[in-house]
Amino acid sequence: MPSDRLAAKLATQRFMLGDGAMGTTLHTAGLAAGTAPELWNVSQPDTIRGIMRAYADAGAEAITTNTFGGNAARLGHTGLAEQAFELNRAAAELGRQAADGRDCLVAGSVGPTGELIEPYGLLTFDDAMSMFETQVRGLVAGGVDFILLETMSQLAEVEAAIKATRRVSEDLSIAASMSFDANGHTMMGVSPHQALETIRGWGVSVIGANCGNGPAEIETVMAQMVERRPGGVYLLAQSNAGLPHEENGETVFDGTPEVMAAYAVKMLRLGVNYIGACCGSTPAHIAAMRVALDAEAANMDEADR
Repeated sequence: MPSDRLAAKLATQRFMLGDGAMGTTLHTAGLAAGTAPELWNVSQPDTIRGIMRAYADAGAEAITTNTFGGNAARLGHTGLAEQAFELNRAAAELGRQAADGRDCLVAGSVGPTGELIEPYGLLTFDDAMSMFETQVRGLVAGGVDFILLETMSQLAEVEAAIKATRRVSEDLSIAASMSFDANGHTMMGVSPHQALETIRGWGVSVIGANCGNGPAEIETVMAQMVERRPGGVYLLAQSNAGLPHEENGETVFDGTPEVMAAYAVKMLRLGVNYIGACCGSTPAHIAAMRVALDAEAANMDEADR
């Protein structure tokens, strides 16, 4: 697939709408605790394809592969480390099928290994890079349009994933997103300014934040990034649908579609380019965000005339 489709969309549109949670939807569909979600790319392909299509039908312009934990470190917890390439390729192929006939890109999700890189942990930089390279090769073989690094907390891990991607393809687009907490830093103490400036220095032009504790928290992070945004950088925000709580024995999130629609409009007004959602969100949330963003963009266009 052309490697510049992400940049082309971001450069010619007021905003680009991402999708929502995969894990939340999978658990609703019956994914058992202790089962690697990535296994469903080959054992339950119709379910995965259906979820991605539902997001595309809701208005998402990028649908994300079911590969957040698709590296050997995470897959190894369930004995699937040797299947990393296969599971990632299968996920990307499902994404291509789901996007067929729609104006929708396929984002190859690359999440953290779940381990810390030296000197903070036992994982070496080279081993992390090798695991990410296997994952990215599978995603590229399956046909993704760009790589989406998600929920990272350690800059060294972001660097390892970027370098691994560049080993596979020099020109494949990369979007890099870190997760910040209520103190405004990642778990490893990285500030929004530091993330923005460091990742930009590695040649990535789509940078932002995802997950966290909800819209209010991510709004603070994105405001700081907007303040220090270098030229040529597009900002990305994918907030959780609020916080989870137990209700009638089930885990639900307090961010309704209306809440997430209001968050999306705030992000657009702030100057964020790629707006999506994370944990707790569903196609209904994305559909509400689509309507709200289209209306706000039309108002902005009218004001500019």
